[in-house]
Amino acid sequence: MNDPKDVAVEAPHFLSDGPAKAALTFAFAHGAGAPMDTPFMRFFAEGLAERGWRVLRFEFPYMARRRGDGKRRPPDRAALLLATWQAVIDRLGPERLVIGGKSMGGRMASLIAGTAGVRGLACLGYPFHPAGKPERLRTEHLEDLSVPTLILQGSRDAMGSHDEVAGYRLSASIDLHWAEDGDHDLKPRKASGRTAEQNWQEALQALHAFLQRLQ
Repeated sequence: MNDPKDVAVEAPHFLSDGPAKAALTFAFAHGAGAPMDTPFMRFFAEGLAERGWRVLRFEFPYMARRRGDGKRRPPDRAALLLATWQAVIDRLGPERLVIGGKSMGGRMASLIAGTAGVRGLACLGYPFHPAGKPERLRTEHLEDLSVPTLILQGSRDAMGSHDEVAGYRLSASIDLHWAEDGDHDLKPRKASGRTAEQNWQEALQALHAFLQRLQ
């Protein structure tokens, strides 16, 4: 894989929430199939902003093009996704920056976090493996990750359930918050007796507490 610094890309447009002079900034990337302004992304961005954090959402090039012409595209190649993350980090500075995102956005952040000098990493619905392909693990780089990390995961996530993740070798720097009966969007089934609002609020509080520890 190419070094992200070797791929030319401009920093993307940011959608900003929260105070500009917050103690920490959370750069928040979207997942593979949906943009930065979904209800999920908006809930966590606005919830963190209400708690005093600065949140900057952005879109990878393929999603920005979709916003312009409406055409659905597959994600950019990994080198371009990582280069976009590097451009974000270069623009914002790593010293008081936490990076992460939903699904693919968080996974790409996790691949660069170890060398970027950022304060922390937060992944919402980490794709430990492709859906239906538990043998194709995406965990090797997580075994020795030294950056303080929080993964917010649904307990029945098709890309890494509680029972599956319990058997993985993960760095001691990684904390896991489990959304009870949650899917890849942390949403529970009605039969569980829980609501998406409950799971999202609890995950938001866990993310807020994580950022507090990193100040």
